[in-house]
Amino acid sequence: MTLPLSGHVALVTGASRGIGAATAEALAAHGAHVVLTARTAGGLEEVEDRIHAAGGSATIAPLDLAEGDSIARLATAIGQRWQALDILVMNAAMLGDLAPVPSIDGKQFNQILTLNLLANQALITNFDAMLRRSARARVIALTSSVGAKPRAYWGAYGASKAALEALVLAYADEVEQLSSIRVAIVDPGATATPMRKAAFPGEDQATLKSAGLVGEAIATLVVDDFATGFCTRIAG
Repeated sequence: MTLPLSGHVALVTGASRGIGAATAEALAAHGAHVVLTARTAGGLEEVEDRIHAAGGSATIAPLDLAEGDSIARLATAIGQRWQALDILVMNAAMLGDLAPVPSIDGKQFNQILTLNLLANQALITNFDAMLRRSARARVIALTSSVGAKPRAYWGAYGASKAALEALVLAYADEVEQLSSIRVAIVDPGATATPMRKAAFPGEDQATLKSAGLVGEAIATLVVDDFATGFCTRIAG
């Protein structure tokens, strides 16, 4: 039986744990070859092992997306092996400390914006040509409700996500009539992840949706079709 994403190449950032890892595994289960990237090589190897054990295909690329020309080097390496990139999932993000706006640490805010916003713009820049060569390219950006609805003490993280949404939706509008690229923004909602645990240390994560459910929902979105600029919040 041919799987729906057989022959497709996917890149998932922040793929060593949480939603990124679950999305990578779900895409691989649907037949995609998944390139896994994150800073933690050990976590990536564990995800790769699970994908291979389930009969899927994956390659790991440990790197820091916020470091110098790391994204350009990644694009060069992927471009040397594959002609096109079919799926780009921009999941990697940094929460930072929750603080009142006047107390936001400038150095950390710069780190948040670098990873949550600038690195994603660099991903689009460096992979745009490969996405355009795909017959059915799909770009998924992960966001948060605080990007659209500001919340006290979440100003730094929320600002990064609001800017990311504006950037990604502009790209969606730019490519709609010129390529097969379709772009979606996904808000996973309250999910049992390490980032969520850091933000809400007293919360019972057993009451939240699993990262696996979110990953499968993202993979289903990729397999199915959607209009570019589509924005959705995953229920559960």
